[in-house]
Formats: sequence, structure tokens, C-alpha cells
Amino acid sequence: MNEQDKNKPNHDESLKNKQGDSGAKPSSWTRLLSKRWVFPAVYTAAAAIILTLVWVYQDAGQKPLNPDTAAVVSQEGVAGNETGALTGDPEALEVVASAESLAWPVASPSEVEVVKPYYDENGTEENHVAAMVQYNNTFITNTGIDIAREDNKTFDVKAALSGEVTRVEDVAVLGKVIEVASPGDLKTVYQSLSDTKVKQGDEVKQGDTLATAGQNELEKGLGNHVHFEVHEDGKIVNPSDLLPQR
Repeated sequence: MNEQDKNKPNHDESLKNKQGDSGAKPSSWTRLLSKRWVFPAVYTAAAAIILTLVWVYQDAGQKPLNPDTAAVVSQEGVAGNETGALTGDPEALEVVASAESLAWPVASPSEVEVVKPYYDENGTEENHVAAMVQYNNTFITNTGIDIAREDNKTFDVKAALSGEVTRVEDVAVLGKVIEVASPGDLKTVYQSLSDTKVKQGDEVKQGDTLATAGQNELEKGLGNHVHFEVHEDGKIVNPSDLLPQR
């Protein structure tokens, strides 16, 4: 009996040892994740990687086109515009027309002179005197420029811009008048004409002959000339500011 009692503690200890041995030992990942600094470190590293990827993506998006690629894009754009113009696409034609610069309304600008300038409200006193038109006992400010040859010979009047002829009329004081509407809300006006070559509704190209220079009652002292006006957005502007140098 005493022998059995002595052996009992040993038996109990052996059971405890076996039970302790049978418990699963914590893995290295478990021990690692149990550290307090692990999750903040993982979060910081992930944020750094995301920021790096965003920076690389933005940098790639801001790089200029390869010269060869840019050339191809440019050539395709030009080819598209040319194709639209050749096929009569109205939008393409409007873009081409709006790209025109104002031209002198004569065949040879070097052979004519501006004999009466545009009246500029902010101009000099000399301009204000030179740009006054006297009709009977009334003085009127000149709303365009008057062009004539030094020898007073007549000359062909040309379209300064491409567009549609919207008016052809014989006005008693102004003489024959032609108006041409162009893209960009532009209108060119030609007065003191003779022998008109176009009619209302005609489409004209820049440089086409509209009429010949003539005389009118309003400015009969100027002889054969053309009175030329430019309207933009419904307002009269100074043609001399838009015309190229001769």
C-alpha cells in the first residue's frame, strides 16, 4: 500500500508532462504577429509601395510623345483636314476659311493707295481730320478705308475673304454695294463699285473678282475708288489693323 502511494505522485507528474508535451507549440508566424510593432510596420511599407506606384504612373503620363509618334499624329490631323476639304465637309471648309487672313481687296496692292483712312476714335487729331467725309454741308466719319490708284484709273476689286455674297445693291449715294459674309462672324463691305461680277447667294473665294472700282456721290472727290469696310461680330473695325503690309 505504501509502495502504491509512493508511486502515485510519479504517475501524476508523468501525466502532466504528457499533457504539456501534447499542446501545440506556437509557430514562428504566431510569435511574429504577436509583436506590437509588426502591424504598423506592414501598414507603413504598403503605403510606401502604393505611393511609389502612383508616382511612377503619373510620371509616365507626363512624358512627351515620342517624336516619331508625334509626327504620325500631326500628319494624320493634316490628312484629316485635307480629306474633309476635298470631300466638301462643311465643318472642314469652315475651319479652312476661318484660318484665312484678310487680304487687300485689289489684285496689286502696290499699285494703289489709301486715299482716305478709317476714323479711329482713339486716333490722333491728324487722323480725325483726314478721316472726315464731307457730303454737302455735313461731315461724316469714315467707317472704312478708301482705296484708289494715283492715276485715277479703274481696277478690279477682289474678295478680301472667302464667303457668301449676301448683298448686291445699287444705292444712290454709295454706288453699287457688295457684302460678303465669312466664317467667324466676319463681313466685308465693298462700295463705290461698277460692273459687278457676282450676285447674291454666290460663294466666292479669296481673290475672286467682285467688281471694278467706280465712283459714288458720297465721295465723288475721290474719283475711281473702292470704299472697303470690315465688320466683326457686328461691329465695324479698322481694316488697316488687319491688312498685311504691302
